Amino acid sequence: MAHNAYKALSRVFSVVLPAAGAGLIAGGRFAHQYVADQLAGQRITMPGGKDLPTEEMKSALARYSGLPMTTGPQAEAYANHYIGAHLAAAAKGRTYEEISQEYMAASADPDRKDTQEAADLGQLKEMLFTGSSLRGMLLNAYGWWTVGSIATWAGVGATGLGAVLAVPGWARRRGHRA
Repeated sequence: MAHNAYKALSRVFSVVLPAAGAGLIAGGRFAHQYVADQLAGQRITMPGGKDLPTEEMKSALARYSGLPMTTGPQAEAYANHYIGAHLAAAAKGRTYEEISQEYMAASADPDRKDTQEAADLGQLKEMLFTGSSLRGMLLNAYGWWTVGSIATWAGVGATGLGAVLAVPGWARRRGHRA
């Protein structure tokens, strides 16, 4: 009795898992293609050479130097090690929130609101907002690329497991009739 139940379950999963696997693989491929198309549409060329002044930048970005940005890993490297590094340098390590508070304090102070300091803080605030937004969008693309990769590998695993389960599910036992 138990043997027949296991055999039936193996048969069911030997059909269901490859079907689910095919769907996961298709979804993963769709995610990769969609991210690649969206990134390619931005026409971003990965920096290289003198545009990578630090060892950290070179380590993260040199392999992509001169290539069009079309993958999630490229977007992540560019967001974290190029845009992120430039934002940190421009703000001297301060965050958008910290600069924004400094700008609001300067703007609210009658003695400082019309000064070059307030104008510089305002420009820096806008630059940090724009750069942080772009960085976030690129990291979002990286996230969806990663989801696509996970779906693809889960699909391969499900398909493989379904094939393994097909053997006991569909094979005949010697000396017995199923």
